[in-house]
Amino acid sequence: MPNRLADETSPYLLQHKDNPVDWYPWGPEALERARREEKAIFLSIGYSACHWCHVMEHESFENEAIARSLNEKFVCIKVDREERPDLDQVYMNAVQMLTGRGGWPMSVFLTPDLKPFYGGTYWPPHAKQGMPGFDQVIDAVANAWNNNRDAAVETADRLTAELSRAAQTTAPEGEVTAAWITGAAAHFRHTYDSTYGGFGAAPKFPAPMSLRLLMRDWYRRQEKSSLEMVRGTLDRMAAGGIYDHLGGGFARYSVDERWLVPHFEKMLYDNAQLALAYLEAYQITGDEAYAQVVRETLDYVLRDMTDPAGGFYSSEDADSEGVEGKFYTWTQEQLNTVLDENAAATFAKVYDVTAAGNFEHSNILNLPKTIDQLANILGRDPADLRHELAASREKLFAAREERIHPHKDDKVLVAWNGLMIEALAAAGAVLGEKKYLAAAEKAADFLLSELRDADGRLLHTWRDGQAKVSAYLDDYSYLANGLITLYEATFMARYLEEAITLMDVVLERFADEGEGGFFFTADDQEQLLVRNKDFTDNAVPSGNAMAACALVKLGKLTGSERYLTVATRTVQTPAELVKRYPSATAQTLLAVDLLVGPTYEMVLAADLESEESEHVLSEIHSRFLPNKVLAFATEEPLLQLAELLRGKTVLGDAPTLYICEGFTCQAPAQGKEEILHALGDLAANTNELRLPTK
Repeated sequence: MPNRLADETSPYLLQHKDNPVDWYPWGPEALERARREEKAIFLSIGYSACHWCHVMEHESFENEAIARSLNEKFVCIKVDREERPDLDQVYMNAVQMLTGRGGWPMSVFLTPDLKPFYGGTYWPPHAKQGMPGFDQVIDAVANAWNNNRDAAVETADRLTAELSRAAQTTAPEGEVTAAWITGAAAHFRHTYDSTYGGFGAAPKFPAPMSLRLLMRDWYRRQEKSSLEMVRGTLDRMAAGGIYDHLGGGFARYSVDERWLVPHFEKMLYDNAQLALAYLEAYQITGDEAYAQVVRETLDYVLRDMTDPAGGFYSSEDADSEGVEGKFYTWTQEQLNTVLDENAAATFAKVYDVTAAGNFEHSNILNLPKTIDQLANILGRDPADLRHELAASREKLFAAREERIHPHKDDKVLVAWNGLMIEALAAAGAVLGEKKYLAAAEKAADFLLSELRDADGRLLHTWRDGQAKVSAYLDDYSYLANGLITLYEATFMARYLEEAITLMDVVLERFADEGEGGFFFTADDQEQLLVRNKDFTDNAVPSGNAMAACALVKLGKLTGSERYLTVATRTVQTPAELVKRYPSATAQTLLAVDLLVGPTYEMVLAADLESEESEHVLSEIHSRFLPNKVLAFATEEPLLQLAELLRGKTVLGDAPTLYICEGFTCQAPAQGKEEILHALGDLAANTNELRLPTK
């Protein structure tokens, strides 16, 4: 008989609806029962694409004996961390304080007043390899709660006090300078792997925010080593097994230093951020290989991760048929059943497919050598080899589509959709791909219409026609950034107007007026043990950093000193953290880069239907000019743009570009030649340092 999770919409919770554990979702029913019966709570937090979450479910939560013990001794609550990141933040911090480490599945035991007193991550059902068994943990925690409750409560009170101290920040102080960015670049040089790209040792994460920051350091200081680190990392990732060479898109991370063996789950947020990183590298270098990665990644999202209503799904599992990576790997025999003998031999040589295998007797497709190197080794014309490989990949992809696919978490999260809207809008503008702009517009319209409550406030998550959970700082700030980029790509004023509305809610409901920065939850959301302010990036950017980025851009577009002042306070608040741990605060440093400037306000006045205007706009978008905002002069502008657009009109029936800084403008550039010259002056270092393409 299904448990209470059967009424939920989260795919992760629904995966547990038939467990013999008497699961509750987080809510009044479970919390009231714990208080009424004075029972401790077992809180289990995970997510749909989490491999070890699936393992613990199969081993323990489907185990009748363990389920009986849990049901008898605790009130059991299951939470999807992607639906309730506020709960995940609080209790993950607690587990890290208790154990020195964290991860998912997260398992934490709470008093009835929700204070944590014991926790961990994955436990096997029975003791093995030096790890306690979950059965032992259950008995020990139940014994402590029933027979030594005072000590458990004392631990809970002490830990809660520590969580409260950790949530406090200091008031902002000190000047924000470009030296922060320079220091970060030095840190990245120290940790860079010059052999395989990336930073640090295995496991290796893509770190798109760090890569984007290094591109800005290169642009700012003409420091070639910064761009070399970017290219070395992007090239090796695109050649490695972390990239899906048949279907496009990136897996979560690589378990080895060579980017060969991924943890096969695919997350929307990784692919959005990596698409932006490769797109900016393409703007800088003109290397078409980077543009190809962008297209293949975004095409994967449009093909496999897009709801008919317009939103983007959250993730795909690492497992299929109960085996991690089975969907993605190949044997020589499998190649031979799809391709003819010569094509199979060539493909195996290029993509590292052998009889022995490179992963558990099978093969993860990867490119140990470049196509040009292989063409030379094989005595083939590079263009001819590329054509043959493209045809082989198409056939293999079609064959792979017949396999059992990994489970898809098809809930739509506003924050992650905001990241993908930004990536699609930017790629649509830079690559001239209208389908990406259309997808970004459809997703934005969907979120803005369907994920709002009766008061017009955002909701966090949607699935099967049902939107719920009040939105968090990440939802507002990520979506605002995506809408700003979408406005710059389409000049549709409604997107900019919505971005302003969202950030005004952030200022009203999330701001910490005393100490600076923004809380993760609004002042009228459910109050948990502590109200966190998160300044560090994880797999996704810090909500505070994204809020600062949006506020700087809006401040430059609207002339609002309030936006710029709050943005400055927001990056000043974690100043010591930023200077000490730049790899954990790269998105904040991206906001610093915008704040320090010079950041230009560009206004284009033109007939967008003319061929000359289209060419000019293409040039504006194609160049790497990270410190700019772009507006379009219209006869009836948004009220908030009135100051920026005042007096800016088409001159001499030719497209006219106004380039301003702090609302002080250069002489207008009139016509294509003058505009290209003006853009060239801004990007002189880009042209000077453009590296040869491969």
